[in-house]
Amino acid sequence: MTEIDKNLIKEVLGRGVVEVIERNHLEKELASGKKLRIKFGIDPTAPDLHLGHTVPLRKLRQFQDAGHQVVLIIGDFTARIGDPTGRSEERRSLSEKEVKQNMKNYLKQAARVINIKKTEIHYNSKWLAKNLATLIEISRAGTIQQVLHRADFKKRIDQGNDITLLEVLYPLFQGYDSVKVAADVEIGGTDQKFNLLMGRRVQRHFKMAEQDVITLPLLEGTDGVRKMSKSFRNYIGLNDVPEDMFGKIMSIPDGMIVKYSELITDLPLAEMEAVAKSDPRSAKIRLAQNIVAMYHNQSTAEKAKDNFAQIFSKHNQPEEVGTATLSAGNWKLIDLLVEVKLASSKSEARRLIEQGGVKIDNVKKTDPMEIISSDKELFLQVGKRHFLKVRF
Repeated sequence: MTEIDKNLIKEVLGRGVVEVIERNHLEKELASGKKLRIKFGIDPTAPDLHLGHTVPLRKLRQFQDAGHQVVLIIGDFTARIGDPTGRSEERRSLSEKEVKQNMKNYLKQAARVINIKKTEIHYNSKWLAKNLATLIEISRAGTIQQVLHRADFKKRIDQGNDITLLEVLYPLFQGYDSVKVAADVEIGGTDQKFNLLMGRRVQRHFKMAEQDVITLPLLEGTDGVRKMSKSFRNYIGLNDVPEDMFGKIMSIPDGMIVKYSELITDLPLAEMEAVAKSDPRSAKIRLAQNIVAMYHNQSTAEKAKDNFAQIFSKHNQPEEVGTATLSAGNWKLIDLLVEVKLASSKSEARRLIEQGGVKIDNVKKTDPMEIISSDKELFLQVGKRHFLKVRF
């Protein structure tokens, strides 16, 4: 093995990796020069990808750049069941129409991280949707005892919550994907370890060589506590506008700077650790600028940085503020926020107001039922990053 090979293997199996099963085997495969098939599956349960999704996508890109074949599975069939991993109750079933809508722009978003032209893409409805005999054969690959042994199922049983047969079958379906694409390696988050190992078992049942497994850390969202998720409202979307993306990254806890740097950038870790320790704000600015440049461009990142500094460091209004026009009259503040789309519902508007997150002309508002009556332009601010001029 050349020194270059050793360094490459160390990077691919080192940075941002929690566990490799079987490490010795995979190291030998990589050192042999064999072109491996690296599988990653994603269920389109929501329309947008976020920075948490880029953790495995970036690992795929590393393998891709090293000359291996990346295989992306879009779980358009399994999304309709819902992965039970980490769930305390059954997921809501998605309709075929919802799944199609969700995955409409998946590849376009994934292409911002991996080379789609060099990626083998499959939709697992192709082999799971219509063949009952296949489903019956897959079900032979696992046992009820093994599936029910997983921690999240045991917890639900102890709490008296139901587990559907479809949820029991889910890891077998995911494992069968590995059979159909002849995966040599499968990548996933630490919460997916059970499903990834099931892929080895299903391959063994079908008399195939078992895939190696790489688990990656879960990326916490902007709250620094729970994994990044749209349902937790703590996500940073790949489709976020540069200013929002920059602002959200600046809002993460200081303790997350190094983890974000390691998992979703190529920034030098030792350097980021040192800066984060001595000057976390500067480290966070560098992190935010780097990420915005990756998903937009360098000049846009510079502008987002300047805009952030203008708003938060100089306490000025941003140069560019959106405008909404409403009919003249009396508006309850709670209704006004919903009408101009700065809150998705009255309950969210009430929460924002009561938490002190709403200002009109730089005056904090605390009464959701306050009547706003004006025949002139108002400057409305919600939270730290959302500004709007309202004209009547």
